[in-house]
Amino acid sequence: MKTVSSEERAALVALLQVRPQGLRWADITAEVVEAGSALAVWHRLVPPALLPVPGEANPLEAATRDIQEWAGQGHTMLTVLDGLYPERLREVHQAPPVLFARGSLAGDDLAVSVVGSRAASERGLAIAASVAEGLVRENVTVVAGLAAGIDTAAHRAALDAGGRTVAIIGTGINKVYPAANRALHEEISSRGLLLSQFWPDAPPQKHTFLMRNATMSGYGLATVVVEAGEHSGARAQARMAVEHGRPVILTDLVVEANTWARALVGRPGVHVASGLGDVLTTVGELVSGESLIDAALERLVS
Repeated sequence: MKTVSSEERAALVALLQVRPQGLRWADITAEVVEAGSALAVWHRLVPPALLPVPGEANPLEAATRDIQEWAGQGHTMLTVLDGLYPERLREVHQAPPVLFARGSLAGDDLAVSVVGSRAASERGLAIAASVAEGLVRENVTVVAGLAAGIDTAAHRAALDAGGRTVAIIGTGINKVYPAANRALHEEISSRGLLLSQFWPDAPPQKHTFLMRNATMSGYGLATVVVEAGEHSGARAQARMAVEHGRPVILTDLVVEANTWARALVGRPGVHVASGLGDVLTTVGELVSGESLIDAALERLVS
């Protein structure tokens, strides 16, 4: 299992903080992955100054101090070059350059995202809980975003069933959002995994939740949209999952209520489930197919 050196970690953090030539994080990630080294990219894009600037901090030293501080807070920092970085997430073009983690890491997590509305109906909450319980029975990790409504129901049901759940959050890992989920936030970090792609103290912002949805889609084998509105984050995640080539399962609740969902019907990899049984059957088929593919690949490389 590849472990990235402390110098490489500092170089990647420094690149993200300095953003040489105004590069976006996605551009920096692509450069680092292609080079296989953040240090190499740093030395290429940030040539040493001819003369030191009095009073100006050395970016690599500042990044090293930040990493040490984050470690002291109990967080594990994964870079896109680390062996424990989630394998499926690494495959998508929105793969975050760094992830902050609290809990149990598994680079090859077989996981399915369960997403939907914060203001969910009783039926939607019941479906989310039942889907999560069904995934646990199949030894599949339940991924959600720790939001109110559908996400909370899925996390709670997975934990109560004795399964693994991963919360991919839209804030820094030191923040709890929504505040009502503080206890669930702590329980997931101790019994499952809490992941954030943002600096640890980053506050909640509209764009960070959309970025989180892309990460959730990339992390999982598939996305189940239980119940959602016309402008929900679940809509964005369904669209991104299609772009990622990941299966999307839409319940009849979603299809009946939304024009965007009906527009997705018929697209490759998009499945419509008319009831809970259909959802679980479709997920089971996807998981079985993925397991067969993984086993075949393992035989090829062994």
